[in-house]
Amino acid sequence: MEKYRIEHDSLGEKEIPCDALYGIHTVRALENFPGKEVFHFEWFKAVGRVKMAVYQSVERFQEALEEKNSHLVLPFPLPAKSTLKALLQAATEIAEGQWYSSCLVPALTGGAGTSQHMNINEIITNRALQIMRHAPGNYSIADPLADANIFQSTNDVMLTALHVAAMFRLKKLEQAVNTLRVETEQKESRYRYVLRLAYTQMQEAVPSSWGKLFSNYSEAFSRDWWRVSKTFERIKVVNIGGGATGTSLSVPRFYLMEVARTLQRVTGLPVTRSENLTDATANHDVLVEVHAILKALAVNLEKLASDLRLLSSGLARQQVLTLPALQMGSSIMPGKINPVVPEYIISGAHKIYANDNLIATLAGQGCLDLNAYLPAMGHALLESLDILINLCTVSADKLIHGLVVDQENSEAQVYFSPSITSALNPIIGYHKAAELAHFMQKNAVTVFAANEKLNILDPVRLQEIMQPEKLLQAGFVINDITLKSEQDDKR
Repeated sequence: MEKYRIEHDSLGEKEIPCDALYGIHTVRALENFPGKEVFHFEWFKAVGRVKMAVYQSVERFQEALEEKNSHLVLPFPLPAKSTLKALLQAATEIAEGQWYSSCLVPALTGGAGTSQHMNINEIITNRALQIMRHAPGNYSIADPLADANIFQSTNDVMLTALHVAAMFRLKKLEQAVNTLRVETEQKESRYRYVLRLAYTQMQEAVPSSWGKLFSNYSEAFSRDWWRVSKTFERIKVVNIGGGATGTSLSVPRFYLMEVARTLQRVTGLPVTRSENLTDATANHDVLVEVHAILKALAVNLEKLASDLRLLSSGLARQQVLTLPALQMGSSIMPGKINPVVPEYIISGAHKIYANDNLIATLAGQGCLDLNAYLPAMGHALLESLDILINLCTVSADKLIHGLVVDQENSEAQVYFSPSITSALNPIIGYHKAAELAHFMQKNAVTVFAANEKLNILDPVRLQEIMQPEKLLQAGFVINDITLKSEQDDKR
């Protein structure tokens, strides 16, 4: 039994393993692009979904032709109905994630995605041949170019599939961001009136609360949640049916009108055909815009991780924030626990920044009617989505959910800090407050002990002012401050 089949293209011929679902175009790409980073699985499945919409649209085109004139002889061949049915089944299997092991072309290539597209065309064709009980490579029955690629170009199929893949990942990211937002909101509620020192420029500033700190994060992630949801308005616009440059040359108008609607049904996504297919094919600023929103989320994640790593660090005067202990931190230092999750989040965020720069600069490298760098941009976009889904999930589950604030020690730190005297400025004035602060700092005592020695304010009044609810209220009422101050002056 022969181990190889011979396949031909315009450059010559190649030996292909007899049972392989890939073909000569894949082999040539592997000879030219030796990278080992695989083509993204979600993009692979999305190509299958796009192909499903294509073949269903071609089926309806055939039906419409037969209904109009059953004896019409076309000047171009359409796939036989049995072939089209087999192609559709093969595309459906790819959409479900089957045959990914035959997708051998790496993520990083030249040629605007033609190599990956032809790899998938060959898989679909050879799988369709198997379905029809023929051997792979029998292209006289079903052909990767004439049949699997009917009415298509790499330039509309691969870009449309990228948008589809990104939309599925964006839906998952939207859920992950919302879960993280909920976790931070729960911490905000739990620690709403637990006092902490606020810091500006890494120095003690004014009294605040842990609830307010977590509200910073929950508000930021609320904006991220909203921004991610808005990306669908941009990414849903696709160029399927546009052919090589968006002019729809050699594409039946029936198919052009049908294929995007069919893709919407196949995917369950709100995909819509661009009103300007040449623009949608040539310009990738939409990818830049969408990824910029992902970068904003990465920035907020890094800020969260950096803050919590600092507050829980051994550098803190007295740790009041404890992060979950997840794994041993050293091979030589017994008992050491490191902030591995914050470090993971920060590292991931910087990968997002790198991808953002890659997408922006390669989008600018688009030339005239096409951008040849789609494979690199698409892979970076999907990689960033995967990273951010993981970062949000780990942040919620492994960082926020299990962290604990030592409420007693946190409030004790506030009352020992000279910065607490900022709350007394409206009542006793800056200079008396400064006198109180200097005494606290020099003698390392609380604001209550310092006031007892200096006799600046009625102790009962001071206790009232220092209640968390008072310290955390938004602003003060002039009449109340004036009345209380007059009473203090009479003492």
